[in-house]
Amino acid sequence: MKNILKIVSVLILIVFISGSCKNKAPVKQPVNPTFSTYPVDNSGKISEAGKKEILYGLLTPTEITTIFSRLGVPHYMESVLNPTTNSGLYVSSAKASINLGIYGVDFGYIKMFSISQKMIDYIMTIKDMSNKLGIPDKFLMDPIRKIESDMSSPDSVMALVNKSYSDIENHLRKDGRESVAGLMLMGGWVEALYITTQILYNPANPDEEVVEKIAQQKYTLTSLLGFMRNYYDDPMVVFYTKKLIFLKRYFDTFDIYFKKGDLEIDTNRKVLRSSGSEMTISIETLNNIRDYVNKFRTELVTP
Repeated sequence: MKNILKIVSVLILIVFISGSCKNKAPVKQPVNPTFSTYPVDNSGKISEAGKKEILYGLLTPTEITTIFSRLGVPHYMESVLNPTTNSGLYVSSAKASINLGIYGVDFGYIKMFSISQKMIDYIMTIKDMSNKLGIPDKFLMDPIRKIESDMSSPDSVMALVNKSYSDIENHLRKDGRESVAGLMLMGGWVEALYITTQILYNPANPDEEVVEKIAQQKYTLTSLLGFMRNYYDDPMVVFYTKKLIFLKRYFDTFDIYFKKGDLEIDTNRKVLRSSGSEMTISIETLNNIRDYVNKFRTELVTP
């Protein structure tokens, strides 16, 4: 009798445990969406002609605006620009340096829509910001003359402005003001990422190409941090580098993958070439990047 009771007790316990397990809903692990920009092709072959370049080095403000042309900005939004009326309020060297970079990116954005008067306003603002930093006018006279005499070819104007920024960067480095150059490059990079996340990124229906361009900025961010850490004798460089390090935490939460045999690395030009990439990145991370960049950029443009 005792053995029977023991068996019954065990059976009741098993039924109870089984019932309890059945009533519990399975625990779902969060799955990040995978974004891929590889072309859909059943052949599995990688086309050399279809490979795209990913710039991972330090870029001048006008060089980084290629992110807009490659993605195709759908419409002009003046609200994303830093107004030229702010330029007179930047009295410190750090703010002048940062916004020299920001205005360069804004100029590149305006150029896409060939808005002549706006291009003139911004190139003259860039000249004023350069003067605040003691940068000779000669570096900007060619694009200014071109804009004033002939606006029929915005691309040629952009090429001149791009050369001007390269000359300015080289001038600052030769003059022993690498920290000023670093802040200028930082301002341009933040502005380009800000415009991209504000205009092109749609969290409800993210475009793979846009997500890829945002994700790829982890490479430039790494290069930028590596450069700026060399000039910790400047307290403003230290201040802004810490903010970039905080932003990097979001970029460190995901990786970018390339198909075997697809990736090429040009260390001289600091360019990666591939026909696409795959990223496992959450919408939350993309939103965190967008929100932090928005907050950071607001701080940069505020006098």
